[in-house]
Amino acid sequence: MNHRLPLLLFLLVNLSACSVLPEAERIHIYRLPGTPLQAQPATTRLDQALRIATPKADRMLGSARIAVVPEGNRISSYQGARWSDDAPTLLRDRLIEAFREDGRTASVSSDDNHLHADLELLGDLRGFHSEYVDGKPQVRVSLDVNLVHSASQRILASRRFEVRQSARDERLDSVVAAFGTAGDQLSRQLVDWTLAQGERLAGR
Repeated sequence: MNHRLPLLLFLLVNLSACSVLPEAERIHIYRLPGTPLQAQPATTRLDQALRIATPKADRMLGSARIAVVPEGNRISSYQGARWSDDAPTLLRDRLIEAFREDGRTASVSSDDNHLHADLELLGDLRGFHSEYVDGKPQVRVSLDVNLVHSASQRILASRRFEVRQSARDERLDSVVAAFGTAGDQLSRQLVDWTLAQGERLAGR
């Protein structure tokens, strides 16, 4: 009996510890919503192969957390919620899909594939968060872009794209929907700008 006592004490201690441990937080995973871009008439085309690199971002925006600025310069994240991938990758994939949906670019690839590309889109993600304006959430997506000649690494054109989209209400589902709308708007602007730069460069 004496040799069983330490084992019984060990089991009792562990059972009591398990009873007071908090339950694991339930995490809701969100994809970045997107509405397909309408294909455009091929009056303007980009015949060069285009690579879209994953935008650079700081530690907060570069994670899978859904960032929010509740007030001032304080940045936080929505509790119990995550993106399905880190924010820069989500935006990169949405941009690639937008170019393909638009249909006026010869070929589009990502930096994951290491395929040949004549031109590259390099970006710095400056904003991918919601912030409160007059007490209501508003999504801000901001991306600094350089269009680069791959062989020479020469910058051909640069621009900042920024879209703000108000959420219908404070529910996280509404905020995520606003992220999707902002991503669609930014994608449309970036596609049109890139095609215009390609036409300008071809006319030189």
